[in-house]
Amino acid sequence: MSVTEAVKPVSVNDIIAHTAKAKAVTNGKVRDIRSVTNMLKILALNALIEANRAGELGRGFSVVADEVRGISTEVEGLSSALAKELGGEFDTLERLTQDMALQSQGARLTDLALNAIELIDRNLYERTCDVRWWATDAAMVDAAADPAADKCAYASKRLGVILDAYTVYIDLWLCDLNGQIIASGRPGQYGVSGQNVAGRDWFQRARALHSGNDFAVADITTEPLLNGAQIATYATGVRAGGEADGKLLGILGVHFDWQPQAQTIMTGIRLGDEERAKTRALLVDASGLIIAASDGKGILSERVQIKSDGRESGHYRDPDGTITAYHKTPGYETYAGLGWRGVLVQRP
Repeated sequence: MSVTEAVKPVSVNDIIAHTAKAKAVTNGKVRDIRSVTNMLKILALNALIEANRAGELGRGFSVVADEVRGISTEVEGLSSALAKELGGEFDTLERLTQDMALQSQGARLTDLALNAIELIDRNLYERTCDVRWWATDAAMVDAAADPAADKCAYASKRLGVILDAYTVYIDLWLCDLNGQIIASGRPGQYGVSGQNVAGRDWFQRARALHSGNDFAVADITTEPLLNGAQIATYATGVRAGGEADGKLLGILGVHFDWQPQAQTIMTGIRLGDEERAKTRALLVDASGLIIAASDGKGILSERVQIKSDGRESGHYRDPDGTITAYHKTPGYETYAGLGWRGVLVQRP
């Protein structure tokens, strides 16, 4: 081999294929041996018949025929033992190789599931920073303290400037403590000013926060006021003076444009073309609800049951050969995550 010649990579599937081929060749050769020994037995039997017809003259030949028949019987016994022993070893080798393939592929898919959930966590960690930072903006503080028309209009203008720079958001809402939206980043597009969101989970959680250093987050949902878009909402309190321990004046909610961002991560998982065709990549929330899927199906409507046995990560194979790999969110920096999992389901 020349120094520039590439070494062809060997996969576990190659080993499985060659093991199966060796097993088939062995079984074929054993059948050939048995066929030959059967022919020898028939020839030996015919020789004995002719020897008996010859009487005394055929006596010596009958001894040889008996020996041939005995040897053929012994060879047949050896071939049967060979088939049994080698067949058992090949079966064991095949099973062990398949188990090794499962472990290797399962570990790889688990790593990919972790990579997907980590990318989401890092992305959403930035959202927790954004909302706490923007809540200290003087325009937000002034409008929350005194929701006069001019101040709310200026706050909306500031939110619009932020939206122009941060395209991962659909809209940003400044609410009073009763849940009424008093400013938004895209008033001309969605017209949400004056709408009340006091019943939203993210608002109620943010309303209960004790510090401007804290944030609230809700699971993925659709928002009717944003034309049914899938959103991840992060919220915190707007406080007097923009201080973390200042008096609570209002609530700022930022709506992350979930669907396209999550879909980019799902379809960007590093799978080969052949693997991609038989693999479904998912993000599921703590209850198993699908919140993102590489095939775009079942989002916010389908639940999957992960056989985790309480483990944060792992993989398993169903009787039909389907491999499921999963990894629970490890969180990132100060963002602990919401118990979501990255999941890859690969058909055989």
